[in-house]
Amino acid sequence: MPYERAPHTDPMLAVSGDLLVMTPRTAAAGPAPTNPYRRLLATPGARAFTAGNLLARLPMGMFSVSAVIMIAGSRGSYALAGAVTATGLAATAVVAPWTARLVDRYGQARVAVPATAIAALGSMALLLCVHYGAPAWTLFASYAATATTPNTGGMSRARWAHLHRGDPATLHTANSFEQAADELCFMLGPALAALLCAALFPEAGTLVGAILLMTGVLIFAAQRATEPPVAPRTHAGSPLRAPGMPALLAAFLATGAVFGAMEVVTIAHAGGAILALQAAGSCMTGLLYGSLRPVADIRRRLLGCLAGMTALMSLPLLAVSSTDSLLALAGALLLAGAATAPTMVTGMTLVQRLTPGSQLNEGMTLAVTALLGGIAVGSATGGWMVEHTGQVTGYVVPVCAAGLALTVAAAGVRAPRN
Repeated sequence: MPYERAPHTDPMLAVSGDLLVMTPRTAAAGPAPTNPYRRLLATPGARAFTAGNLLARLPMGMFSVSAVIMIAGSRGSYALAGAVTATGLAATAVVAPWTARLVDRYGQARVAVPATAIAALGSMALLLCVHYGAPAWTLFASYAATATTPNTGGMSRARWAHLHRGDPATLHTANSFEQAADELCFMLGPALAALLCAALFPEAGTLVGAILLMTGVLIFAAQRATEPPVAPRTHAGSPLRAPGMPALLAAFLATGAVFGAMEVVTIAHAGGAILALQAAGSCMTGLLYGSLRPVADIRRRLLGCLAGMTALMSLPLLAVSSTDSLLALAGALLLAGAATAPTMVTGMTLVQRLTPGSQLNEGMTLAVTALLGGIAVGSATGGWMVEHTGQVTGYVVPVCAAGLALTVAAAGVRAPRN
């Protein structure tokens, strides 16, 4: 991945265009933590909103697994469970940008709390409908109501962008931290959901997830001192119209296909537990990436990350085609995950630069929506390949999807001029 190693000293950063100009820290400034993450979390109010956000974000990896376990166990149909969760994903793709636009227009606390309450009620309705044997259509309606869940990761990134505007080095660390948090939550969430459903009762994962989501958002929204101010209402169009944004969202769509295909193909080949290694590799690399100072040319950085992801995604294919060793596949997945976080961090940073400040939540939510759409496409394509051509050739899909993301980005993504 293209980067420049940060110096061992702790200089102040002055920003001039895309260049980071190093100036010595004066004695009056006093000592500061040398670890970039300690410096980041030393921001006044950061630890409080981060704690609430992490609590709210953990259920994002719990809900779909909990719903599948709960519905399949009660109705005896994985097809029904899959259809219900797919409906929820489709509803989210439609509703999430609209919710984010309201957040930009009226503020995080004012919109996120009622939106989360509606989503939590939808989860509780699903739980009750499954428990009491309500008609199948009620399951679809209940799960669709959860689409109002706000993009808590996007709101957290918007706070960092507000607190450290004009400081690209700190924003790079913040985006890396948020990506690592995403990976950690999606690594721990499914395991926690499965454990709760198995150890307590089938509805436990959904119940605990709804409680955690509501509690976390309430804590997050209560931190008003760090909330970005509401920008004056303008007649600006959708962030989709920003130059370079359509190609960037297309790259996110293809990147999501990488994740969706890898998940389905790996589950078919070796079970779901081994997938945690890919998330672990991404989490560790994301934290490392955030401690380095990236090169100024963000477009070149994105292309380098996508090229690295394309190369590393070929490792699982090589592992399964050359040997049946589960250990070899585990190592390949760990290495494949190493390119995920840098790619997502750089992509989200570019989204922030391309999106007007008054529409930041909407812009980042569009990126997440594209990613989710790609996951759905990748899952379907990977499943078709496994069923019709075999498990080994299924690993061709993530490689091709990563190559497509690289091609689209190279052809259409343009970095904004500062």
